[in-house]
Amino acid sequence: MTGFVAGASWLIITGQEHHLTGYAPQGANQIEKSINWLQNINQWDKTTVVVSIAVIVFMVVLKRIRPLEKFAPIIVLLVATVVVNLLKIQTELVGDIATIPNSLPSFMLPNFSLIPQLALGSISVALVALAQGAGISTAVPNPDGSKASQSRDFLGEGLGNLAGSFFQSMGTGGSLSRTGISTGAGANSRLGGVFAGLWLGLILLLFGSQAEKVPLAVIGGMLVVIGVELIMARVPSARLVFSTRAWGSIAAMTITFVSAVFIPLQYTIFLGAALSLGLYLVASSQKARVQQAVRLEDGGWEMREPAKALKSNAVNIFVIQGLDFFAEVPTLEGQIPAAHGATAASNAVVALVLRDMQKITSTAIRWLERYAKDLKANDCLLILADVNPMVVDVMKKSGLLDVIGEQNVFPATPRVLEAEEHAWEAAQQWLKQRPSAADADGS
Repeated sequence: MTGFVAGASWLIITGQEHHLTGYAPQGANQIEKSINWLQNINQWDKTTVVVSIAVIVFMVVLKRIRPLEKFAPIIVLLVATVVVNLLKIQTELVGDIATIPNSLPSFMLPNFSLIPQLALGSISVALVALAQGAGISTAVPNPDGSKASQSRDFLGEGLGNLAGSFFQSMGTGGSLSRTGISTGAGANSRLGGVFAGLWLGLILLLFGSQAEKVPLAVIGGMLVVIGVELIMARVPSARLVFSTRAWGSIAAMTITFVSAVFIPLQYTIFLGAALSLGLYLVASSQKARVQQAVRLEDGGWEMREPAKALKSNAVNIFVIQGLDFFAEVPTLEGQIPAAHGATAASNAVVALVLRDMQKITSTAIRWLERYAKDLKANDCLLILADVNPMVVDVMKKSGLLDVIGEQNVFPATPRVLEAEEHAWEAAQQWLKQRPSAADADGS
């Protein structure tokens, strides 16, 4: 999200090149357009450039004056518009690209026959809108410190677009530039957006046609300032990512930022999601860990690296961390001594402590079935301890308990280590009943 917000903010800035200079750059992507823009400085409109620079300087100065900070966008917009029109400065106005009537949009049924042609494009628009909304929640947290609800945000955007479609509305969503202007003007709750809509409706009714006189250079200059502020607000987050030296996260942030500049935002969102999924898979596979618990003479426990082979006539206890994801199973399987081959043992109990397992996958069930059968074939026993009751229920429905034996599975209890103690006692009892019990040392 840091890379996406920074990339989208950069696009806000570079997207004003035409408005800032009066020259519309050409190119396949924003980088090529920016290069073309710089190569054709001689085609820039000097008057437009002067107006843009004046607006940027004026807005930066006003934002540094605390009493006027919140009113800076309104003051800049009004003063610059009045000056340009009074002095009849020749620069492009809103009226040159659009006509704004003194009325609200009228009710009109959508043309439902266009749904097949617009379906794919609308999905792209929705993805960009929702991603920008999520990015705003990251860039501009709630003033009261409460956690933003992405589900409620998405629901609100969807309902708003559904209602707007009956009033000739374009697809809309969260906007980094509008949010930056709103918060800069002092908005600190969701009512800021409500009143912005009400004020916009009133302005349209009373002064709609007058808005056509707003210079595009003024809008461009203001958006440049907002875009720079949004990027600067992301700098601490970027520094934090780099300071962690988590190269996967650093790569995801950098690639997302760069891709936002070169490719359409909807593809950047897909790329960012794929990178996040890849990082999750890598992190999940590395989260898995096995430690061997060894009983001490004083009754305590000591955690050690797992032995290479099982110990015969003894209880071998392994504490498993991470077995919720199917990709973790091969990693864990490689850390626990096998029940056959060079690591095979006889009259051994293998107790797996699964306290961290919140759910079980089919891959894990198949592995436990196979491991239990291999142990049984070598006159050994598999015991599961501290198992989540919900996981036990899944094991029962899958038939795993029929293989292991329901009496060899000890569900978790509210009391710490109670299930492990019961499993230990059951393992000791099983060893005593074996023909070679006299050789058992119980360690």
